[in-house]
Amino acid sequence: MIITCSDTRTPETDASGQLIRKLLEERGHTVVGYHLVKDDPAQIQLWIARCTADETVQAIIINGGTGIARRDSTFEAVDEMLEKRLTGFGEIFRLLTYQDIGSPAIMSRATAGVIKGRILFSTPGSENAVRLAMEKLILPELGHLVKELTK
Repeated sequence: MIITCSDTRTPETDASGQLIRKLLEERGHTVVGYHLVKDDPAQIQLWIARCTADETVQAIIINGGTGIARRDSTFEAVDEMLEKRLTGFGEIFRLLTYQDIGSPAIMSRATAGVIKGRILFSTPGSENAVRLAMEKLILPELGHLVKELTK
């Protein structure tokens, strides 16, 4: 499941959400849904809950709302719901981002973890950040993570 958190994008202008779908499908993953929600904690949590109630959803990939601007609330919404945190995802994502863009990498609050037996990744909304997270971290481990959660 893909969730884009944005106050300004539409499904037609959501290049990051479209990129996530494209990269997942190229690797043989099935995308069972896509939702664009306002960067509002209640809305984000509602959609996460809907995703975890869907038996066909094994992973949730969220993009957007991980910065420090006033409206960026995805991190707080997601962090409250995680049962287990994969802190290494955010740490390595920021390291790779730092190698690419330098010190602005410290503003990223990318995170990942487990919620109700599903893996959840939350990435920044920029296309470059999504591509980095997907190609370097998420796609190489997604199958392994899902397998571990279904043991």
